[in-house]
Amino acid sequence: MKLNPLSDRVVLKQVEAEEKTKSGIILADSAKEKPQEAEVIAVGPGTKDVTMQVKAGQKVVYSKYAGTNVKLDDEEYIIVKQDDILAIVE
Repeated sequence: MKLNPLSDRVVLKQVEAEEKTKSGIILADSAKEKPQEAEVIAVGPGTKDVTMQVKAGQKVVYSKYAGTNVKLDDEEYIIVKQDDILAIVE
């Protein structure tokens, strides 16, 4: 199955949370902070007022509490509006 976003929506797949700190301390699952970096999986067509600025395959930083979480074929995705994407990581 495939998610095809509508309008100005973007499907993201979250980057894995860090397992260890820089000093080598292994983090418990409850201590891991939810990353705000994700890979763009699919992009909607936009609207007459909104031109899409991201493309599939790009890494982005998105708003902390943005979007809707969706589980599909044992994979977790986040569907956000393009306005919730703060930056493209290069």
